[in-house]
Amino acid sequence: MKNIATKKTLKIAAALLIAAATSACTTETISRATPLGATFGGAAPVDAVMIAPDFRVTKVNVVVPGSLTVSEDNGIKPRADIVWREDPFGNRYEQVKAVMEAGLTSGTRALKGHTPVVLDVQMVRFHAQTERVRYSSLPSKHEIEFLLTVRDANTGAVLVPSHMVNATFDALGGNAAVAADRAGITQKQRIGEHLAGVIVSELSKPVAL
Repeated sequence: MKNIATKKTLKIAAALLIAAATSACTTETISRATPLGATFGGAAPVDAVMIAPDFRVTKVNVVVPGSLTVSEDNGIKPRADIVWREDPFGNRYEQVKAVMEAGLTSGTRALKGHTPVVLDVQMVRFHAQTERVRYSSLPSKHEIEFLLTVRDANTGAVLVPSHMVNATFDALGGNAAVAADRAGITQKQRIGEHLAGVIVSELSKPVAL
């Protein structure tokens, strides 16, 4: 009886060892067969190396599509993509383009990297304050959203694919807006300074090789 029990124990132990070895080989084979940079369900690339970018911006291209809607309604929150009142009445598309280019270009001057790049910016939303909201106590925001693509300035190759950047931030209103006006602090100035900070932060994020 003892001999039979011993033989059974040895068979079980041998089976477990074989199963463990097979599992290890299978795992290693799958790992090695996975291409570098492969992703799983949108997760970060396998074995990807994250590095800090070394950009120097040579040009900022801002496009404000004509498909975006514009409102001149002096309501609380007009249903439109573009709401901008600080410039005189005119071509709001060109005005928004100028505000965006000035703010982003100002920020990129702080980047002194070795890789020359071009920024392609496509506006999605530029919703500042109406007169009614700016001088009321109602809370409001400067809602600014755009698609950003970073390209190599020499080859045109895409270094950072197109992605959404949300640069929305709190606007001044009521007494704070009046005080800002008296101090010469305009919406355009605050938006420009905010965009400068946003683009430096965006272009400093680690990228995957």
